[in-house]
Amino acid sequence: MFSASQSSKAQFLDKARQAREERRELKERERAAVQIQALVRRFLCRCHLQKEIRREVEDFFGTAEPGASKRSALSVFRIARKLLFVFNHKEDKERFEKLCRCILNSMDVENEPKVWYVSLALSKDLTLLWIKQIKDILWFCCEFLKQLKPDILQDSRLVNLHLTMLVTFTDTSTWKILRGKGETLRPAMNHICANIMGHLNQKGFYSVLQILLTNGLARSRPSLSKGSLTAIFSLALRPVVAAQFSDNLLRSFLIHVMSVPAIMTHLATLTPERLAVMESHDLFRKFITFLSREAQCRDVCVCLEGSHTLCLLGNLVYLGSLNDKVLEEETAHFVGVLIHMLSYCQKYVSQKKSNLTHWHPVLGWFSQTVDYGLNESMPLLTKQLQHLWGVHMIRILFSDVLSKKLLENQEIAQLPTQPVSPQNSLPMKNLFKRAFQKSASVRNILKPVGGKRVDSAEVQKVCSICVLYQTTLTTLTQIRLQILTGLTYLDDLLPKLWAFICELGPQGGLKLFLECLNNDTEESKRLLAMLMLFCDCSRHLITILDDIEVYEEQISFKLEELVTISSFLNSFVFKMIWDGIVENARGETLELFHSVHGWLMVLYERDCRRRFAPEDHWLRKDLKPSVLFQELDKDKKRAQLLLQYIPHVIPHKNRVLLFRNMVTKEKEKLGLVETSSASPHVTHITIRRSRMLEDGYEQLRQLSQNAMKGVIRVKFVNDLGVDEAGIDQDGVFKEFLEEIIKKVFDPALNLFKTTSGDERLYPSPTSYIHENYLQLFEFVGKMLGKAVYEGIVVDVPFASFFLSQLLGHHHSVFYSSVDELPSLDSEFYKNLTSIKRYDGDISDLGLTLSYDEDVMGQLVCHELVPGGKTIPVTNENKISYIHLMAHFRMHTQIKSQTAALISGFRSIIKPEWIRMFSAPELQRLISGDNAEIDLEDLKKHTVYYGGFHGSHRVIIWLWDILANDFSPEERAMFLKFVTSCSRPPLLGFAYLKPPFSIRCVEVSDDQDTGDTLGSVLRGFFTIRKKEPGGRLPTSSTCFNLLKLPNYSKKSILREKLRYAISMNTGFELS
Repeated sequence: MFSASQSSKAQFLDKARQAREERRELKERERAAVQIQALVRRFLCRCHLQKEIRREVEDFFGTAEPGASKRSALSVFRIARKLLFVFNHKEDKERFEKLCRCILNSMDVENEPKVWYVSLALSKDLTLLWIKQIKDILWFCCEFLKQLKPDILQDSRLVNLHLTMLVTFTDTSTWKILRGKGETLRPAMNHICANIMGHLNQKGFYSVLQILLTNGLARSRPSLSKGSLTAIFSLALRPVVAAQFSDNLLRSFLIHVMSVPAIMTHLATLTPERLAVMESHDLFRKFITFLSREAQCRDVCVCLEGSHTLCLLGNLVYLGSLNDKVLEEETAHFVGVLIHMLSYCQKYVSQKKSNLTHWHPVLGWFSQTVDYGLNESMPLLTKQLQHLWGVHMIRILFSDVLSKKLLENQEIAQLPTQPVSPQNSLPMKNLFKRAFQKSASVRNILKPVGGKRVDSAEVQKVCSICVLYQTTLTTLTQIRLQILTGLTYLDDLLPKLWAFICELGPQGGLKLFLECLNNDTEESKRLLAMLMLFCDCSRHLITILDDIEVYEEQISFKLEELVTISSFLNSFVFKMIWDGIVENARGETLELFHSVHGWLMVLYERDCRRRFAPEDHWLRKDLKPSVLFQELDKDKKRAQLLLQYIPHVIPHKNRVLLFRNMVTKEKEKLGLVETSSASPHVTHITIRRSRMLEDGYEQLRQLSQNAMKGVIRVKFVNDLGVDEAGIDQDGVFKEFLEEIIKKVFDPALNLFKTTSGDERLYPSPTSYIHENYLQLFEFVGKMLGKAVYEGIVVDVPFASFFLSQLLGHHHSVFYSSVDELPSLDSEFYKNLTSIKRYDGDISDLGLTLSYDEDVMGQLVCHELVPGGKTIPVTNENKISYIHLMAHFRMHTQIKSQTAALISGFRSIIKPEWIRMFSAPELQRLISGDNAEIDLEDLKKHTVYYGGFHGSHRVIIWLWDILANDFSPEERAMFLKFVTSCSRPPLLGFAYLKPPFSIRCVEVSDDQDTGDTLGSVLRGFFTIRKKEPGGRLPTSSTCFNLLKLPNYSKKSILREKLRYAISMNTGFELS
């Protein structure tokens, strides 16, 4: 019973709680319903009110009465208040346009003060309300301007409307109320306008103008009309002028207006009057002065970031090009500002593509998101920047350098004379000495003279300008060539800059710049930037000039100046390497080294192709080859760098010796040299004389790289199928190699062709008619490499351009196909350069970017570029045509053949071994020295057999005949008769393998069984079996052996020997 009463109590309490909850929920629902109803009523009421107001506004603007345009200003003010109260950008766009038009119409009415909207500003009760209203209206105009696209016709009309509103109410000049007696009110009205302008500036007025300008101008063709652009620019200038060019407003103007891509160019094209206004306010000077303060310049750059900083830079450069007077007066500030801005842009320039970089059409890879909307305006920006390296601005900036006159007509007597030494008495030395004296009378800038203080204002100014252009080159990576071309356009800039460099410091030239390398001061960096700019520009100039312009017309530099410059560069680079500066070089120092070294190598390669420097000009007398070789053995870094960068400072013979040492070391490493404990692996091959090339190709092409470098023994099989007698101790292989090379390089085989003129060899473009022609070229490369590897000289004269490719020079960015073209076809080169010099309209010649060639009786058209046969050659593209044609003839046509031959050659000869040689030196390495035969050296290294000896009368006669009776050509024929090559070995006859030998013979070659005791004794004592007068000397070229009968008279020996070498008898195998 107790438990039942407890449970009924609990149920009662639950019911009571539930009832309370329900009542509370009901109240909440009622309150919520009331709140919702209130909100809905409020919303509906607001909507109703808005509809009523909008209807009222429409009714107001919709009245078509004749006097509608003359509505009172007060009625317009009241309807505007209502519209602004309910204003919504999307819904009220058209109503707002009508309001604006109504307000503007009211301002145009004549002699109706009550109609003029601006008249309300004079009402004591309404002034503040009117000011607030016009501020709101003008800001809504700004917001609409941000969204409009000027390239759309409808939008462009609205742009004009809103701009007119802004122009009208930010300046009192068009207010009719201020005319006549109202003039006294102008100061007060101007104050109101300033107040309105200040309000707009606070809200972001300049950002609006920037968006509008960018939308209308950042494209290939501007979509803003002349009127719109004039209005925008006038609006932009008003706050700046009103604030008397305060720093704050100059900053805003620079950041938001002057950073719009190519705005100055558009102003000059569409509305040049605005530029005149800028000039009248001296704005360019004010910009430069403002930005010349480093903190302010950095602030502007940081706000703009990379791309827009470049746009500001372009506009400033363009303005500078229009303001010569200011530019001359403010050169230092102008240059400083440009350097700072370019350096800021440079922070974003990346060396290579990565996931964090973007492509910029002027700066290259760029470590910042690129605004691709600016891409369309990049060509215009580039045109603006081009003024910086245009002739006009260069003349202004470099006026101190260009105003110098190169000293002329100096008396020869004033030149320092050198004491005559045995070296100076040489004909060649005297020739160059006379040339120097002659040239010194024209320009006395051959030697660094010194005398100009490096801390002087003039030097500092020129250094700053050089830093500017050097920074431009390293920042604007994609138009670097344009910049270099612009800087080299004036023929006298570089020679005068060199003369200026020569005057620096107490002694001038080299010493000063070497000291700068060791000083980490700002002054030193600026001086080195000057040297770097000079080197970059000069290298570019010499690269684009052809031989006629360099050697005959001597554009920019006289040849004697190039000699002096190259001597300076050679010493500078040598000192940088030898003093250990390059080893630890980083950043700017390394860039300087590559710049100076690049210019030096362009001059050296030009001199190798066609001499302008005296003999031994490139050698360093203070560098002992023995010291260098010791350091190379110890793996000293500076010795390795010297060999890598400037091997030409080492005498040629020492480099050949070094090459031979490298080969020997590799042979020892590979176990190819016979030692007391081991013999090298020998490869035996059998060759049929009738199928020498085919058998050699089949048997040798399968060999491994090391086997090709090792010992190869050859056994010949004659036409009857019988093995020929003879033991191959390198001699038979030498003959095999010579015969193979003679066959493959025979133009009749059509693997190789000869150049017109000097008949030098290069791969035949039509060699593809051979089956497996690329494998054949690779085989030829291996054979050639083997000959060089073994030191066997072969008489194969290559075309200079082909040797350059063998050395890999054609991969250099400074390589010019046109320069090498004369070595292929001098007549073709003359024809091409005549196109370059053609004064008329080149299109009259009817040329296209293609090359027609007669290939085995069929005319084939090669397009130099895709679609080239339909692209005419014009004055604009004729230089490209010349380079494309030269590149096609020397590279494209024989690209695969050359690549195959180089591949074979490099499988035997490492590329780094031959990089220390120039093209002519490589030819000498292959074919021997082109100097006259040194008979004393030959005599000293000759081995005698068969009873002959150095004092034998026949031997004495032989040497006397060679020395006194034979001409140099006959001596060369004699050497070819015995060794198969008309040129002596590069390092002398001590390096001829096998050694040069002379043997006394009694019988003809087919009866000769070798030396016997009797034959030796008879030869030694000059005892003859019978008079050998009817027999000719013969030779075994594979052993470098001359077989000489024991003649009784000197005259007989002379006659027989001359006949033998002219008939080319011999070449039999002993």
